[in-house]
Amino acid sequence: MLENENMRYYILLEKLLRSVMDINGAKPEKVRECIAEFCKLFRIEKGVTCFFRNAALERAGKGEVMIGYDSGEECVEVKNIRRITKVKAVVSCSVYMKKDTEPLSEDEDYKVSLIMSTLLSFISRRRLESAVEMLFYHDDSGYLNLPYFHRFLDEAAEKGTLAGLVAVHYNLRHFSLVNQEIGRQAGDAVIRQHFDGASNIVGSKGVVCRLGGDNFILLCEREHIDELTEYLASVPIVYDIRENKRIRVAASAGIYYIPEDFVYINNGQIIDKIVTASLAARRSGVSAVVFEPALFEMKAMANKLQKLFPDALKNEEFAVFYQPKIDIVTGELSGAEALCRWFRDGKIVPPNDFIPYLEQTDDICKLDFYMLDHVCRDIRRWLDTGKKVVRVSVNLSRKHMMDVDLLKNIIEIIDRNNVPHNYIEIELTETTTDVEFRDLKRVVGGLQQAGISTSVDDFGIGYSSLNLIREIPWNVLKVDRSFLPIDEDDQNSIRSIMFKYVVAMAREMGLECIAEGVETKAQVEVLRQNKCEFAQGYFFDKPLPLEEFEKRLDTSHYSVEL
Repeated sequence: MLENENMRYYILLEKLLRSVMDINGAKPEKVRECIAEFCKLFRIEKGVTCFFRNAALERAGKGEVMIGYDSGEECVEVKNIRRITKVKAVVSCSVYMKKDTEPLSEDEDYKVSLIMSTLLSFISRRRLESAVEMLFYHDDSGYLNLPYFHRFLDEAAEKGTLAGLVAVHYNLRHFSLVNQEIGRQAGDAVIRQHFDGASNIVGSKGVVCRLGGDNFILLCEREHIDELTEYLASVPIVYDIRENKRIRVAASAGIYYIPEDFVYINNGQIIDKIVTASLAARRSGVSAVVFEPALFEMKAMANKLQKLFPDALKNEEFAVFYQPKIDIVTGELSGAEALCRWFRDGKIVPPNDFIPYLEQTDDICKLDFYMLDHVCRDIRRWLDTGKKVVRVSVNLSRKHMMDVDLLKNIIEIIDRNNVPHNYIEIELTETTTDVEFRDLKRVVGGLQQAGISTSVDDFGIGYSSLNLIREIPWNVLKVDRSFLPIDEDDQNSIRSIMFKYVVAMAREMGLECIAEGVETKAQVEVLRQNKCEFAQGYFFDKPLPLEEFEKRLDTSHYSVEL
């Protein structure tokens, strides 16, 4: 090579090295510019690099082919360099010249080889960086993951675009049961489609990432949050396109509106808020909760109670209180509901101060079984001492719906205490999704077969009230107090009309109907007019400690003269 060509070569080599070694990422267009100039300098008409993930794919010709330069002239391959990387990927580089072109000299061949080797190192490094980024920022199923969300937050904060966005954490409700219903492969397809739907709503200026399983986290602009919350509340997802099979998916979401004056310090500022709000949504059974500072206080209280709970259960600090159920025609004490009271340090902890927090974990299930066991102990003692015995209803949390051994556990507790099944009634609340509905139907059916009565609590406030009594074989329908007319003058209100027809429907279906929250004589009279024969409420009795309730069993009669 001539001296000026030699100088040009080293200038181009330095330019190429600077391009491929750029710490902020090499720019492909600059690399191609260098390659084109090198090719012209050495009479090369075409330069091609190839990348194969392994030798088998190389033999099959399945890889990436990158043409760095092509003059368009007819040419033949004159040189090839092939490398196998440490991870067994194969990279190669070939150069082509015209048949009648002067061959490369020894010095030119060395310099071309140096350039080709540099390019192969560059390609290997780029592919390695891509693989590392793919592994680091994606989970095993290819979803963007939490580290990517952290990076997105950091970059948005650096650009000044974070303030004003909305952060959301959401969990698909009872998705393990969806997998049981339609199979894991179809379940994976449902998660993917649900993810894609959320991503489409969020758009290119936001991001949706998977935390694992059926837990997700996202950022979006405020203009999209209404559509997103509606989507997360409930949406049908097709899992079999050929047969158009669908399943409805609902989520519990925690939402944080990032304020305009937000000062970003670390990602925990945002993630802690949306996870806390999401847990509150799951606990309360609603589709979404917007974060507010009081939720952190509730979280601290929940942590405190959850630490106290094991010892409190072991020390039997929880006591059963019984609220009588009255036949308003005869005045007979016809049954009772078992209610939990926590005695700690000589004081009663109100149920609302601990039940909602125990609902956040499986602790509520342990408490329910504790209550059932203590009720059975009391019934067994009443039977042994010759007292009058009435059927007692015990509440079970929705958390039990995920327990495949629930029926076995209930029956084991009852039988261990040698209590006839007809003295126990299991009280369950309405469900909020069709997935929960199927589990409720399974559980109630199993209890019926075992001869254990079941009642639907708070009837009328759930999403599927009519299906609930049409498809599930209940014994007792417990009408929510929100349907109970306020007084006799309330005859033409919507609640009075609904109460009238709910009671009539229950009677026609052969269900025992009881109204809860009865507090006045006027309400008792309304019950009589509508032929609702059973009542529970402060008009007759408050929830009673064991000793007082046993006295009621002895008298066994209430005055129903109005």
